[in-house]
Amino acid sequence: MDKNEQLVEAIVGPADGTEESKRRERLTCAEAFEIAKKFDAALAEVGRICNDNNIKICKCQLGCFK
Repeated sequence: MDKNEQLVEAIVGPADGTEESKRRERLTCAEAFEIAKKFDAALAEVGRICNDNNIKICKCQLGCFK
């Protein structure tokens, strides 16, 4: 699996990493920052992947998303 596929799986994959059938529906802002840092990816790329997979950003550190 290449780095981009790993990034997508880290974002879209199950929140707890246990059940393959459960996909993430929400991602906290802090988690988005952590994933971007771990994969040396731009935050905009993380956001694009979230948008493409109908994943909502929540608990925004700037107060934009609740």
